[in-house]
Amino acid sequence: MKLKILAALSAMMFGFANHAYADETVAIKVGYMVLSPSGQFAASAINAGTRVDMETDLGLKNSKQPTGEVIVNLGDSALSLGFVPMTFSGTAVLNRNITYNGQNYAAGSTVSSDFKADMFDIGYTYYFINMDDLPSRFQLGVETSLKTITAKTSITSAGVTTSRNATVPIPTLGLRGRVALADFVGVAGRVGYLGYSGNSILDADAQVEFSPLPTLGIYAGYRQLKLKIDSNSVYVNTTFSGPYAGAFFRF
Repeated sequence: MKLKILAALSAMMFGFANHAYADETVAIKVGYMVLSPSGQFAASAINAGTRVDMETDLGLKNSKQPTGEVIVNLGDSALSLGFVPMTFSGTAVLNRNITYNGQNYAAGSTVSSDFKADMFDIGYTYYFINMDDLPSRFQLGVETSLKTITAKTSITSAGVTTSRNATVPIPTLGLRGRVALADFVGVAGRVGYLGYSGNSILDADAQVEFSPLPTLGIYAGYRQLKLKIDSNSVYVNTTFSGPYAGAFFRF
């Protein structure tokens, strides 16, 4: 299902590119990301829910998922569309009593837990510095984006599963830049942040690109997402961080 979503994103942006300017550059990136979790989440029904720790209480393991991004460069502007799925799962014996979505779990109980979040990231960048036609290239711009996160948390014990979902759109404002030696090797990065009504996200990303051929290349980088959600009786205060790598082609 996730691979189908990535293919659909690529097809949509390719179709858009065919109607854009003649000198555009389209880059399609497909990679694999490993994120480690830290922080807390809670879900409440009638009574207040316990803020459970993803590591010490539930033992959630790393998320290992494919990712994708499509970027269309239009002169001094760029449009981007990214997809980042995250799935953290684990099994642990509780060392304290907790309440999750109205369900009580006693200390000593064995629980299986999941934290899933899919993030769609639509962005627009205006490069106020755009030296992309020189042997040594430098681009720096202001980026606005809308990150829509669909989060699902669940806990299972003794055959009983309780879960809670929330979908939250969070806009961000930040910077995107790139320094490169022609199209051969380059360093790219972006950072964005915004918060409102108890919801916020900090997204920081840096990567190295290597293109032995003008249209094909590989990349590797590191990403950190700090996510806060307080919506639909779901509370999330987490940090996800880790490396990724993949391949890209551009035309």
